[in-house]
Amino acid sequence: MLLSQSPAATHPQLPTSSSSRRTNRSAPPCPRAGAAPAAAGSLLPPGLRAESLPRHVAVVMDGNSRWARARGMPSAFGHEAGRRALEETVRLSRAWGIRALTAFAFSHENWSRPKLEVDFLMGLFERVINDSVAEFLRDGIRLRVIGDCSRLPVSLQRTARDAEEATRNNSQLDLTLAISYSGRRDMVQACRSLAEKVRAGLLRPEDIDESLFAGELETSRGNDELLPCPDLLIRTSGELRLSNFLLWQSAYSELFFTDTLWPDFGEADYLEALCSFQSRDRRFGRRNL
Repeated sequence: MLLSQSPAATHPQLPTSSSSRRTNRSAPPCPRAGAAPAAAGSLLPPGLRAESLPRHVAVVMDGNSRWARARGMPSAFGHEAGRRALEETVRLSRAWGIRALTAFAFSHENWSRPKLEVDFLMGLFERVINDSVAEFLRDGIRLRVIGDCSRLPVSLQRTARDAEEATRNNSQLDLTLAISYSGRRDMVQACRSLAEKVRAGLLRPEDIDESLFAGELETSRGNDELLPCPDLLIRTSGELRLSNFLLWQSAYSELFFTDTLWPDFGEADYLEALCSFQSRDRRFGRRNL
């Protein structure tokens, strides 16, 4: 995940060509990264349509360790490179008008990693958040951290809370970092919260519906308004699974998989994913007549 890699991942090589990426074959040609905007004043590259951009993009950031190994470097080198890829994705999301970005930084299962690597990542997360607050305030980015925060170092918990409070009134981009996050755990804690309300007499079992349940999920709790479910979920590094990420929220997300390792994920890759998204017919179970 961010600054991390799935436990089962074993691919030792970097992709050598963009043609090896898994994409929607019906997608229109993607604009060249860095191409001039289509119209004066427009921040969108040609080929992207503002009216059909995803409101919320979720990213499983995978492949940092493999990227580092391919260069004969330790995992920490890959995690630092992954940080830069995340910063660029945040910048592009805000510039192109995407309203929410959720990044899978560290899964609940990642606690089984070697202690040295886990400690490095916890320190990196704290440093990333600390270093970014001034930029978030300047650029109107609101930060939230979700996951089992009880397992995080106290200093990281405090840093996350302070950054959330400092940026809570920003509205240009909702950035959510999922640290120590598990989609299954998220659903279990939502069930427990609703059960407590029933036991306290605040709620009847028959009152519970999808909307109430969704409101108890970590992606919704504490928000002034409900965060829309991800329209597009991107996973890097060639793995073809969700890895326990946003399981409820991604029920109707469009999925995009690329062989690109996360540190190499840049503007061209993001454009490719967005072009693929815009080519899809999202029916949500309905039949178009």
